[in-house]
Amino acid sequence: MLTKIVEIPTGNMSAAVDLTSEASSFASELGDGLLSVFVPHATAGLAVIETGAGSDDDLMAHLETLFPRDDRWRHRHGAPGHGRDHVLPGVVSPSLTVPVLGGQLALGTWQSIVLVDTNVDNPVRQVRFSFLGSG
Repeated sequence: MLTKIVEIPTGNMSAAVDLTSEASSFASELGDGLLSVFVPHATAGLAVIETGAGSDDDLMAHLETLFPRDDRWRHRHGAPGHGRDHVLPGVVSPSLTVPVLGGQLALGTWQSIVLVDTNVDNPVRQVRFSFLGSG
């Protein structure tokens, strides 16, 4: 299995960061297999969604509605409402798997791999790409 860890700056506000080009670059010469994408953080997740047409903004806005940044959360360290960030991976998984065929991600036409980060306390995230080949 081949693995690469990349650092992704997410800043100090909630963000949906498109990782498709990084994932595609990693898999580009690896043939057929499975690409695992994993975020080793308790407050971030991954999604396969359309980007650039507003779906990513809609996702982030909906997460704000579902998980408001207020004082309702029992987990209270960090920025106000940080407990909601720890609930996020229960809804937006910290891992996903994408088929790779001939070194190309087998995503649909409008699908992108996106890092979802609502945690304003951590401005840089790690993402692990791991490839398991068919041979």
